[in-house]
Amino acid sequence: MAEPSPSASRPWYRQLYFWVLTAIAAGVLTGWLWPAAGVALEPVGTTFVAAIKMLITPIVFLTITAGIAGVDSLRRVGRVGLKALAYFQAGTLAALALGLVVVNAFRPGDGVHARPEQLRLTGDAARYVESGADRSWWHFLTDVVPSSAVGAFAEGNVLQVIFVSVLFGVALKAVGPPARPIVDGLDRLGLVAFRILHHVMRAAPVGAFGAMAYTIGEYGVSTLASLGELVALFYGSALFFVLVVLGGVTALLRINILRLLRHLREEFLIVLGTSSSESVLPRLMAKLEGLGVRREIVGLTVPTGYSFNLDGSSLYLSLAAVYIAQATDTPLGLGQQLGLLAVMILTSKGSGGVTGAGFIALAATLSAVDTVPAAGIMLIFGVDKFMSECRALTNLAGNSVATLVVARWEGVLDVARVNRVLRSGVPEPADPEPAATADAPRLAQA
Repeated sequence: MAEPSPSASRPWYRQLYFWVLTAIAAGVLTGWLWPAAGVALEPVGTTFVAAIKMLITPIVFLTITAGIAGVDSLRRVGRVGLKALAYFQAGTLAALALGLVVVNAFRPGDGVHARPEQLRLTGDAARYVESGADRSWWHFLTDVVPSSAVGAFAEGNVLQVIFVSVLFGVALKAVGPPARPIVDGLDRLGLVAFRILHHVMRAAPVGAFGAMAYTIGEYGVSTLASLGELVALFYGSALFFVLVVLGGVTALLRINILRLLRHLREEFLIVLGTSSSESVLPRLMAKLEGLGVRREIVGLTVPTGYSFNLDGSSLYLSLAAVYIAQATDTPLGLGQQLGLLAVMILTSKGSGGVTGAGFIALAATLSAVDTVPAAGIMLIFGVDKFMSECRALTNLAGNSVATLVVARWEGVLDVARVNRVLRSGVPEPADPEPAATADAPRLAQA
């Protein structure tokens, strides 16, 4: 697939990240000074995100299908999938554990003394809690198989599209040479899809402006003051997770986390402006291919990670659940918190890309354990929009690192090439044919 045009040679005032950052600042001022105008701009942001989501399922399908059809062995596809899921589980557990440690150390909910019986669920919060109460721990497993192949694309369910794509790619590989024209056609369609994405992304500053103006106009900066400690603790914890935990992982790969984050700065700013990590999924896949990561690994790891590797959402879940317990004076012993963690390992999966996903997963967790009052969600509903941006940013960082780890685990990551691209900004996609390696790599030796 095509990598976005290199922008290293363009002056700073023509870079996409500069205009997105400018648009975010303008959106904050608009929502703050003219709240009514900011709220009225909501369709601007949602329309841009909708335009991006329109392209996500076809790009995921084309990338995964063509990637699987082009590998030297189907056994490798299964191996990549299993390694990705193993890493996702480790990342989720680390994020959940960090949230528990931080919220118990700083105890931001002490002193609130909210009474659960006086908390009323209204509006969107009530709808999210209702959706969460209907979710079982095995819900994400039953959602993998779509009712129809077309329905998966129409509903924009990335997990179901992955399922259809894998089946189609395996079938193309099994058919062999007669299916080669179809594979070539999918490659060409992929080029077209990324070209469409390139044009749509020119509207990113406009979308970021509208989304940020709406957020500030609707919820106001004053909302942050009342729960500022919780929001600050979440942002600080997420920053620690990215720089220390993920930074430690990339250090094992001999890759500088700060250079990686800088390389993805445009994607991070778009996510910050739109509060949606899905808005950059196709660009992230292209950027990682430009680092030299093979298409089949990018195609399997990144979209799957959007459902199974939600580090930011996992961190939010454990922190928010214990905060509600503290704020409502609900005692939680170590055993009960570990029970919460076990449930959250399951409820954190499969909700990426769903509106109110964080709230739905939190409600599902509280409904499953029945030790923390679900109505306590109303205590944090006002600032959830501000925290959703941090969740999306952390999820993006986590999936970027996960893809590099899986590629290294498979022995097909050229670390020297990655570092060269991170320094120059000029993409160097992997060679078309898989390179043979004499022995399997070991991550610990990185």
